[in-house]
Amino acid sequence: VGAVAENDLGNSALNELRKYGVNIDNIAKENGRMGLYFLSPGAMHRPSQIIYDRENSVFAKYDFSKINWENVLENCGLLHISGVTVALGIGPYEAALKAMEIAQKKGVKISYDCNYRPKLWENWSNEAPKMILELMKKANIIFASHRDIQLVFGENFEQYGDEKEQKSAQFAFKKLDHLELITSTPRIQISASNNKLGGIAFTKNQNYKTDFYDLDAIIDRIGSGDAFAAGILNGLLNDYEIQDALLMGLASACLKHAQLGDLCLNTLPMLISFMNGEGLDVKR
Repeated sequence: VGAVAENDLGNSALNELRKYGVNIDNIAKENGRMGLYFLSPGAMHRPSQIIYDRENSVFAKYDFSKINWENVLENCGLLHISGVTVALGIGPYEAALKAMEIAQKKGVKISYDCNYRPKLWENWSNEAPKMILELMKKANIIFASHRDIQLVFGENFEQYGDEKEQKSAQFAFKKLDHLELITSTPRIQISASNNKLGGIAFTKNQNYKTDFYDLDAIIDRIGSGDAFAAGILNGLLNDYEIQDALLMGLASACLKHAQLGDLCLNTLPMLISFMNGEGLDVKR
């Protein structure tokens, strides 16, 4: 759901989504500009850097009151909100909040990926923690690390060392009435092009984790968080046990590191092959 510029760039974006079977019925086209960002890829001990050029884009300025959320969410299994969306301005933020409120009333599950982007928030608001908390309060599934919980509640979880993720999750469950699952991907950064990635998840009464996987000679890590969310949500929507859904999410995130661009091109057979440890032989 959203809006793109009514020009060749906007049409190209829609065609790319359509090519992969994404329903674009609720994406509007209006005069204006597409939001952009520029990536300077890191290597070895030089980190990657992103420069945003997303102010006054068609999406950021779109009148979301045109969207009939009751119709959009009819027969919907889950509403997913990205933290990048809400960081683009008061319009997208309020639209996301309204969508979540209507989803709650209709009994639709809600997932929220914190995706905290300070460079985007600081352009228009100095109340990001307070505003993000309002979104968290409505979510059943939250993609967040201890840093995100720390941000919105002002608590210090670093003091717990290796237990900081578990402690922050326990704290979140006490504060967020609708929360059912909180999950994230711990990352060990050996260099910009050599990481280790794992998956963790928590319910009120259970902890889940995966092994760490080596990501050597990374091609592109941008979008790996969204790939993780896609994998784990696909598992949960298809009635996987949480541990298996977590592994599917991690498989998706790991494989995304081997794909150029921020668009996740994983397929279900690719994920299942990874989860089954089928190795690296050429698929013939």
